[in-house]
Amino acid sequence: MPLRHDAGHAQADFGEALAVIGGVERKVHFFAMDLPHSDAGFVQAYPAETTEAFCDGHVAAFAFFGKVPASILYDNTKIAVARILGDGRRQRTRVFNELQSHYLFADRFGRPGKGNDKGKVEGLVGLIRRNYLVPIPHATSFAALNEALLTACRRRLGDQLRGHDETIGERLLRDLAAFHDLPSAPYDACEKQAGRVSSLSLVRYRGTDYSVPTAYGHREVLVRGYIHEVVISCGADIIARHVRSYEREDFVFDPLHYLALLERKIGPLDQAAPLAGWELPEAFATLRRLLEARMGKQGKREFVQVLRLMEVFPVDEVAAGVRTAIDRGVIGFDAVKHLVLCRIERRPPRLDMTVYPYLPRASVATTSARTYLELLTGVAS
Repeated sequence: MPLRHDAGHAQADFGEALAVIGGVERKVHFFAMDLPHSDAGFVQAYPAETTEAFCDGHVAAFAFFGKVPASILYDNTKIAVARILGDGRRQRTRVFNELQSHYLFADRFGRPGKGNDKGKVEGLVGLIRRNYLVPIPHATSFAALNEALLTACRRRLGDQLRGHDETIGERLLRDLAAFHDLPSAPYDACEKQAGRVSSLSLVRYRGTDYSVPTAYGHREVLVRGYIHEVVISCGADIIARHVRSYEREDFVFDPLHYLALLERKIGPLDQAAPLAGWELPEAFATLRRLLEARMGKQGKREFVQVLRLMEVFPVDEVAAGVRTAIDRGVIGFDAVKHLVLCRIERRPPRLDMTVYPYLPRASVATTSARTYLELLTGVAS
């Protein structure tokens, strides 16, 4: 049956394709929104078809069009539909209820297994796959790929399709006139989960363990999963931010989270998994060798104290302080901290040895043959 599409409505769905992101070929999942009246379309690519991608796709689509459709037609995705009741009514998921309440659009759902109920967006998914993602696109990141996809969507607004006297962009004006305005702030597109910190200061989200500071061990936390980030909060405080991992059973560490524990228990320093692969400037390794040569085990502890400066100061500033300390021959935590503060406060350093009694003092004298012989014989002449 030929259908008529009134202005103001939309259809949404996900599709799949291949892309090369950062030099690695991978499957991408793209969120597509089609406006059946004007044939205007929107697309964004994501690492996976997840709740946060579903929400972020809506937020980005509404921002692209500048308004919110009166209604959106979906299939019966588990992201939006928790259950189909006996009378055909849908029980929405909590996240979908939040998204809908924020933007105030009406929802409609097709019949289970009947993709032709939303044929317009199905056609858009095919068009995107054949035209925007063939040949396989190469991009440095998902952000770069999505910018290219948005450029293609804008370019298509100038097309005039068969059977129409107006371009897609001209017909889009009627759609926008029937849309309603955006809210004052966008929806926080993330998945929220309660969690608990393990004895190893790890919180599990979607099969991956993310670290938090050791002071929060065994505490209840809130995990917010975004497309490219995982944010962990305890009470009103954000205690950890990590780059999102989509690997199975992965571990994502922030070395800074474990330094306070290592300062008290210095033994595991060389076997600590969170510090493995931590790329620091070469000056830090030099400082550690000098500290351990002069102070032994206490030198390890002072080295960890130097690393803890990066909890407060940028790594570049701390590295500069370490290099200056080595150049001046003042090998110790107090000296490095003083030099870092002087750099940040833009004041000259004042390394008075009486103020820093813990700094080792060195007295270098010219070696003579007589002194050497005295050491061998053990008898002073």
